[in-house]
Amino acid sequence: MLRRLLVLIVPLLVALVAALGVPLAFAVVQRETQQTYLDRLGDASRFASLAENALASGRLTALRGELERYDELYGVQVALVATDNRVVASSRPDVVLTSPAIAAGLRAAFGGFRGDTDQTVWPWEDVPLVVVEPVGRDSEVVAAVVTVSPTDRLRGSVLRQWGLLGLVGLVPMLGVVLVAWPMSRWVLRPVRRLDEATAAVAGGRLDARADEVGGPPELRRLARSFNTMVDVVGRALRRQRAFVSDASHQLRNPLASLRLAVDNLAPHVSGEGLEAQRIAVDEAEEMGRVLDALLAATRLDSASAAEPVELDALLATHVPAWRALAEQAGMVLRVDVPTGLSALAPPGGLGSVLDELVGNAVKLSGGTSVTISARSEAEWVDLHVTDDGSGLGTDDRADALRRFWRATKHQNTAGTGLGLSICAELVTSAGGELRLDPVEPHGLDAVVRLGA
Repeated sequence: MLRRLLVLIVPLLVALVAALGVPLAFAVVQRETQQTYLDRLGDASRFASLAENALASGRLTALRGELERYDELYGVQVALVATDNRVVASSRPDVVLTSPAIAAGLRAAFGGFRGDTDQTVWPWEDVPLVVVEPVGRDSEVVAAVVTVSPTDRLRGSVLRQWGLLGLVGLVPMLGVVLVAWPMSRWVLRPVRRLDEATAAVAGGRLDARADEVGGPPELRRLARSFNTMVDVVGRALRRQRAFVSDASHQLRNPLASLRLAVDNLAPHVSGEGLEAQRIAVDEAEEMGRVLDALLAATRLDSASAAEPVELDALLATHVPAWRALAEQAGMVLRVDVPTGLSALAPPGGLGSVLDELVGNAVKLSGGTSVTISARSEAEWVDLHVTDDGSGLGTDDRADALRRFWRATKHQNTAGTGLGLSICAELVTSAGGELRLDPVEPHGLDAVVRLGA
């Protein structure tokens, strides 16, 4: 989360620095270019004044000497060009005046105007700075002074100032990042501790608490609220477990006594009383089964996180009992599970889930065989308990995982309707899924999907 926050802050900071720095960098270029242009314009104006006198007197020798000394000192080419584009005098014998900028400047100068005064020399453009100054005024222009200045120093100066601007912008940006790092850690530390506490509580550790000391006041209040919520949930779970313990102790003994008393009535009743006594025995047994199922359902809240379960060891302890149950019902039990498979299941819960599924297939399917198979797919392991019985309809398969649901044809069969719902909750608590699929041409496939 800290990295994501910095990834969000730093680009915004860079955009802000760029928004301020780009116009400033543009202003630096224009300022440096304008300053150099004004210097060259002053020199060109002086040469134009000298050229006007020299042309009037016909003495150009002194003017040529001035141009050559200026070129030697500053490295700037200077030429005096007549209105017929003839070079009258120049600082170099091989001066070239054929560039489009010079041609445009000469046309403007011969018309009595200065050339382009709004030039901008960018650091990546290796072009000279051209200044053209007319000699004479208005319609009396007799020539023009052309200066062609190299821009190496100008571009170097712009780059240096850009580097300085970049450094000046980088220092506060790094300062903000250095400040944002500990500040972000200070702000996000309670969030991280809260996340860790939430994960611990989700894993069954109800003694985990969030940090209420560090961080902003809003996050401290959030941590206190979370801890209060965990306390409330913990008290509720403790009361529930106490109820489970008390109910187990307080109800089992009376039920056992009731069952014994009803059984002892058998020698003392006759006729229609025997039927009533038998019904009372059945009801007492049903009450015991309902009590066991309810107690199992209330214990689901204490299920811990999933852990790897070796299917070979699990099947080795459960298959003999399943086979005996199937033989007693006149059915065939087949096991087709590859060796070496393991799955993430609730500790101690997968065996109970398979016991319930196999028991339902044997007692309720009405088929002749039950097959237990497994298949591994990528990150999942699918366990199948398949029978060839009458199966369930589409609506019944959807309802079968609800608590206390009983199929119409099984209303008179012993059971509470809680078994499948408890199995589904156990599998879901381990991050898996329990579903009921149809089998062609008939039968039911109970699929337990668990993480590999």
